Amino acid sequence: MNNRTQQLQAFERLLDIMDELREKCPWDKKQTFQSLKHLTIEEVYELNDAISEKNTGEIKKELGDLLLHIVFYAKIGSEDQSFDIGDVCNGICEKLIVRHPHIYGDVVVQDEQAVKENWEKIKLKEGNKSVLSGVPKSLPAVVKAFRIQDKVKGVGFDWDNKNDVWNKVEEELEEFKAEVIAENKEKQEQEFGDVLFALINYARFCDINPEDALNKTNNKFIRRFTEMEKLIKEDHKILGNLSLNELDVYWNNVKKKEAI
Repeated sequence: MNNRTQQLQAFERLLDIMDELREKCPWDKKQTFQSLKHLTIEEVYELNDAISEKNTGEIKKELGDLLLHIVFYAKIGSEDQSFDIGDVCNGICEKLIVRHPHIYGDVVVQDEQAVKENWEKIKLKEGNKSVLSGVPKSLPAVVKAFRIQDKVKGVGFDWDNKNDVWNKVEEELEEFKAEVIAENKEKQEQEFGDVLFALINYARFCDINPEDALNKTNNKFIRRFTEMEKLIKEDHKILGNLSLNELDVYWNNVKKKEAI
């Protein structure tokens, strides 16, 4: 592990390398905020994968890639004198100090929930028009729903208990079923969205991250389907030629193998 002096030296080294690349590398010289944006999103997802897999080596690597992007954006900002890396660091430092009055002020909090409630109230005092204004528009829908629900919880807009939330899930399911029977496609979509929103809310009450849960299910399905393909190939059969009943036999065999 590096001490504080070594850490600062490493960060300064990265800044020096960024300066040199921006000056001399044809690819780095061409990049803009817009051209880097999709690459940054990709890096965040790669970091998410590494964290999900609990691979500390990959986490370190992906954090480095993400840090490079932050330094890159700051370098571009400095070129037209909009901001530099110092402004970025000082900005987040000031935000953290202001939003942690229980550490840097005289506010007393009892628990984590009180901290979150203070955070949202301070954001509104800072000029945010809505508690939800901090939820990015481009977030994936499941993550966005979870963040919306968590945000409004911070100002007390939440269910009292888990049973009431489950009752809401069942209510939304019945409304969705009614529209399916009525064959109203537009309302089916609306009600299905309400079902998902209610289920995500229930997951939150169960301390389950719905995005993580769905990712695990996706990965489980991929793993099982890939293994099923392998078994079918070993039997010298063609996947597309098998009936659903035959595929079910292979699928159940894969599940049995996993259970052993």
